[in-house]
Amino acid sequence: MNYTFFDFLKLIGSLGFFLFGMKMMSEALQKVAGEKMRMILGAMTSNRFKGILTGLFITAVIQSSSATTVMVVSFVNAGLLSLNQSIGVIMGANIGTTVTAWLISLLGFKVDVSVFALPLIGVAIPFIFSKKTKRSSMGQLIIGFSILFMGLDFLKDSVPDIKGNPEILNFISEYSALGIGSTLLFLLIGTILTIIIQSSSAVMAVTLVMCFNGWISFEMAAAMVLGENIGTTITANLAAMVVNNSAKRAARAHFLFNLTGVILVLIFFQPFMNLINSIMEATGLGSPLEITLASEHGEAVIPIALSVFHTSFNVLNTLLQVWFVPYIARIVIKMVPGVDEDDEIFKLKYIKTGLVSVDELAIIQAKNEISVFIERSQKMYSLVKNLLEETSEKQSEKVIRKIRKYEEISDRIEVEIANYLTRTASSEISKQSSETINTMLKLVSRIESLNDALYNTAELLYLKYDKKMVFNIEMNEHLYQLTTMIDLIMSELPAQINKKNQVIDIQQRRIQRDEISAYIEKLNLVHLKDIKKGVYKYKVGIVYCDIFNELESVGNHAYHILKYINEFNNKEL
Repeated sequence: MNYTFFDFLKLIGSLGFFLFGMKMMSEALQKVAGEKMRMILGAMTSNRFKGILTGLFITAVIQSSSATTVMVVSFVNAGLLSLNQSIGVIMGANIGTTVTAWLISLLGFKVDVSVFALPLIGVAIPFIFSKKTKRSSMGQLIIGFSILFMGLDFLKDSVPDIKGNPEILNFISEYSALGIGSTLLFLLIGTILTIIIQSSSAVMAVTLVMCFNGWISFEMAAAMVLGENIGTTITANLAAMVVNNSAKRAARAHFLFNLTGVILVLIFFQPFMNLINSIMEATGLGSPLEITLASEHGEAVIPIALSVFHTSFNVLNTLLQVWFVPYIARIVIKMVPGVDEDDEIFKLKYIKTGLVSVDELAIIQAKNEISVFIERSQKMYSLVKNLLEETSEKQSEKVIRKIRKYEEISDRIEVEIANYLTRTASSEISKQSSETINTMLKLVSRIESLNDALYNTAELLYLKYDKKMVFNIEMNEHLYQLTTMIDLIMSELPAQINKKNQVIDIQQRRIQRDEISAYIEKLNLVHLKDIKKGVYKYKVGIVYCDIFNELESVGNHAYHILKYINEFNNKEL
């Protein structure tokens, strides 16, 4: 057989075309339905069974179990999902990812979708250039779908002609007749391919094409599918490298769940193969176990049989392990021991997502959650001060990572508290409670604005370290003096939220805020003079000026937070 290096490059290019189509389709789907998927994920995970259905639905829609599990890791990191809830969603995501295999086996091998691909792209072009994001994403979705099946068609045409050259299978037969050794070898191949390509759906498609063209037997393809289920857990574990312990545990649970399922199937591999064989024979499609490599009927039976195997494995694995979720949680807690301070604070402690209590109780719960939110802001401020004084670049990177995590979580917490208060306000409540909720909504918005200012300050300080900028003694002293003035207001925040019927001396706090503004005005004047004199470079001066202006915003937001706390504490429910 004359199969040249150029033909091999065509094969690699076809795979790349297929992967690009899958990536484009998945990303477009997430843009079209992403926020709704996040809302569903947050609201429909009150127990493990709802979590399974939610994970299944979201993954079936966005066509990426990796995207779902990474989303789950981020939600656990934000404290919006518990470890047990996340395990349920992950189980459902494993079932949802089997939809891709069915689409390919039923459409890709039975219907020549590539014939309609170019007309579909023609239909999508006007959408692509639309100024509306939704329409543009819809166009990307259609084009991604078309490219995916064009890539699949190219893949089928780019592999060597096995039927016309059966001798090429000699080397495969050497590795497919080693019993359990062959199974483990192809399992390893499936795992490695999935880790490299970072998409179990894509590797599943490659496996289907290999079966369709008679490269490997049904048993070896099944072993590759098992390997893909292990390899796909790598994405979530990579995402969990820079998150807190709770999120790391969710990622480890994904790995443990899939690994346990694979081990169980390996123990009963032959009986499981016989079960799939019986299902296929019962449907009248034929036996995948009796079809030899490059068989004439293999292309019709094996892809569907492989999809049946893939779905059966994930469904049975979920049905079996769903009863052991608490035990899985205990194991991964031991795998990722210790709970540090950062893990504890990234949680909704008093509000349960998706539930609304009676108005008085809801306000008390929200107040307690806001108190925790303010404590987070105080710790974020402490980190910014640490970054201001830090001289080590390595330590600075560690601090900025923490601050970025705080900011990401802060955004989500604000939304959750605000949604909770809004739902409470929509129920039948007293006028007094309604006014209290309005004050709390303004308070939550101010806390988030404070955190944004802290985050901006931190990014500017990190830019200073990253660009090797040096502030002189006078500049550092000015920033230190500024933070000392801000401390007078910031230090009040955590204590005052819990003091009912105690009037805060707002007049004194306003004087302190005005002193900060006056000091900033002075710094701006000194800064302009120093720039003209060439005391420091213009770029250094710009970063320095932005830092103290952001710190002024910190003081201003802290003052307004105290105003709202004062207003809230003196309202009687």
